[in-house]
Amino acid sequence: MAAITEECVPGADEETSDSLASEKREARLRKFRELHFKRNEARKLNHQEVVEEDKRLKLPANWEAKKARIEWELAEDKKKKECADKGEDYHRVKLLEIGADDAERWEKKKKKKNPDPGFSGYAEAQLRQYQRLTKQIKPDMESYERQREECGKDFHPTSNTLIHGTHVPSSDGIDRMVEDVEKQIEKRAKYSRRRAYNDDADIDYINERNAKFNKKAERFYGKYTAEIKQNLERGTAV
Repeated sequence: MAAITEECVPGADEETSDSLASEKREARLRKFRELHFKRNEARKLNHQEVVEEDKRLKLPANWEAKKARIEWELAEDKKKKECADKGEDYHRVKLLEIGADDAERWEKKKKKKNPDPGFSGYAEAQLRQYQRLTKQIKPDMESYERQREECGKDFHPTSNTLIHGTHVPSSDGIDRMVEDVEKQIEKRAKYSRRRAYNDDADIDYINERNAKFNKKAERFYGKYTAEIKQNLERGTAV
């Protein structure tokens, strides 16, 4: 009896083609589900980024600097606590961690700093003077206690207390005031002042603005026009 092969079985080709089509359909569906899943993930991530960006835009302009400052302060507090627990000096430990290059750069930066930035406004100048004067004050506790004993209850005056004109300054206080006034006079003498008017100078201007313009023109072009000016003054100009 001859062996029955697959080709001889009726309907075998149709079953094979159906199984191949089913496998292809399953593969396409699986691929579609993967793409659908990736699209949802991308949409979710995109939404999260939009939300985070909106939060960042609503934050103050210097938020990053503030955040970095807060993180640095927290790290410093943590380091101080660790040094205190170990019985170590925090400043000494911190200096040991600074490299030579950083220390040299900081020293150069300190030297470049100008302690007196100059006049920028009356309020800033007054503030600098106040800070300078307060740094020079050294409290005299003996004089403080003596004055409190002398004044008694009037040491803490009220609206009904009359102590105006009763205070007599010490000789040291007067000397300090005189020294400070002399320093201020010496410093003011170095400031730039408006140049005095010269009566003997030629009047070649009609107002102050024109005088400034003529001085500027003379500074830049005076050496080129000196001969022409002399000829005009002598009346020999052609």
